[in-house]
Amino acid sequence: MLYILYRYTIVIMKSINRREFIGTVGAASAATIISPKSTTPSNETIKVGIVGLGGRGRFLTERFVQRPDVDIVYLCDVDKRRFAYAREIVSEYQDKQPTLTQDFRDILNDPDVDAIVSATPVHWHALSTIMACQAGKDVYVEKPLTVTPWEGIKMVEAARKYKRIVQVGCQTRSAPYVVKAVDYVQSGKLGDIHQASVYQIVDWKASVDNTIEESVPEGLDYEMWCGPAPKLPYIPGHWFRNRWDFNVGAINGDIFHQVDITRYLLNVTSPKSAFSSGGVYHFKDGREIPDTMNTLLEYEKLVLKIEGAVWAANFRKIPTVVRDSDQFPDWEWCSTKIELYGTKGFLRLGRQGGGWQAFNEHGDMVVSEPGRQADNIHITNFIDCMHSRKLPNADVEEARRTDLLLHLSNLSARVGNKKLIYDPDKKQFANSPEANKYLRRKDREPWIIPEEV
Repeated sequence: MLYILYRYTIVIMKSINRREFIGTVGAASAATIISPKSTTPSNETIKVGIVGLGGRGRFLTERFVQRPDVDIVYLCDVDKRRFAYAREIVSEYQDKQPTLTQDFRDILNDPDVDAIVSATPVHWHALSTIMACQAGKDVYVEKPLTVTPWEGIKMVEAARKYKRIVQVGCQTRSAPYVVKAVDYVQSGKLGDIHQASVYQIVDWKASVDNTIEESVPEGLDYEMWCGPAPKLPYIPGHWFRNRWDFNVGAINGDIFHQVDITRYLLNVTSPKSAFSSGGVYHFKDGREIPDTMNTLLEYEKLVLKIEGAVWAANFRKIPTVVRDSDQFPDWEWCSTKIELYGTKGFLRLGRQGGGWQAFNEHGDMVVSEPGRQADNIHITNFIDCMHSRKLPNADVEEARRTDLLLHLSNLSARVGNKKLIYDPDKKQFANSPEANKYLRRKDREPWIIPEEV
């Protein structure tokens, strides 16, 4: 909505048309939702409204509009200044201009709209998804999923109650190289895996949060931007990424991808316990969420280790040239890698491209599987599932399970770096009343998620 949340370069590719773009991408998943026929799109063209036109929203607008089976019929953002560029992207690929609105409820009230794409800041993900489900729309919503665990529970309840397809932007789940890695790991070729390490060691020292209050710019509906979160004085910039009421932080907001893939590889859900050590060690910009944090998630005979820092020199994300080719990253300096340690071998994997390589107990490389980014495949999976009513690759329940791990990580740090015992049945902590207070946020009226969605 208000701010560019991701570092994407938007490229309008005039050299291909929509039908060429879709190519032979993707296939639907196998699990079926029992759904009335009337809830499926009435024809082959899916009518979509994009909600949130920041960096990621414009990226997804470009990806969706290039498909021959999609029409972008609404562009929505609380900031009018974003309309012109987003409309330019759409005009490159479709003749009919979309309706522009600052209020996403206009999209929900249109019976001709089949789905929304929610690329808002995190504090709007849950409510926009729930309201879309209630309105009979399918949803593609970005990660990280929620501000609190309770929001994720309600998102799943809404998706199931209203029989909606809700795909979360964990696009690497749709990557063929990751599916191959899952098969390899679960075949037992690595032996017993007792430890996995997930990394988010990046150099974002330039990303200092602004703390200077300003007047609300003309054309911005700041009341709507705040939505269910507290209405604080207006500050331009990315500050909300590092405030508890708005986000899950720079580390866990981005490491969502790696943790989600690791869960997929290992087929694990809720851990027995979570213990984090860390805090705000480097930045002096008023942020609340740690810029340095290590977390141990304990399972039965498995420890999942998360290492995060957003100020570290030398480490870099996988370059685009590697993600879009059959090259492999420089694993030593790769800031977002995944490592699995088994009794018979070792595996390294890159997120959003980068492939994976496996080594035997002697240190010999036995598998070298390249991999590429999967945004287009993931969107195809969403569209296919809208027609088939099958669960998508990154169904909201799977994303909620990953989201929970990141909340456990954060909450352990938030209550003073204490070990937390989580009860997945009661959906609360067995040993920390203080942490239980943060499982749900008090929403700001009138943007309240109801108990009964």
